[in-house]
Amino acid sequence: MSEHSEHDVQREVTDLQAKSATAARIFDLRRIIGGLFVLYGVIVTIAGINPSDATLDKAEGVNINLWTGLAMLALGIFFLTWLKLRPMAPPPEESDPE
Repeated sequence: MSEHSEHDVQREVTDLQAKSATAARIFDLRRIIGGLFVLYGVIVTIAGINPSDATLDKAEGVNINLWTGLAMLALGIFFLTWLKLRPMAPPPEESDPE
């Protein structure tokens, strides 16, 4: 009886580890940071495409929204590319002692 329940416990632990690894991949910070930077980068870049004269005067002639938006886009794309090229490693499989 103890062998049967021990096997069930081991299987339950393995299932929980798999679910934990899946949750960790879903909430990987690179995905969240990259997605937010891309989203905000698009918004700021659009705002910088047609700047007003007042905005250019405030920034001493530099289209700061355009340059900041492009930099945010580049950073967001970097994070998402990093996530794609170097995904989280799956947890090591534990060998069954039996």
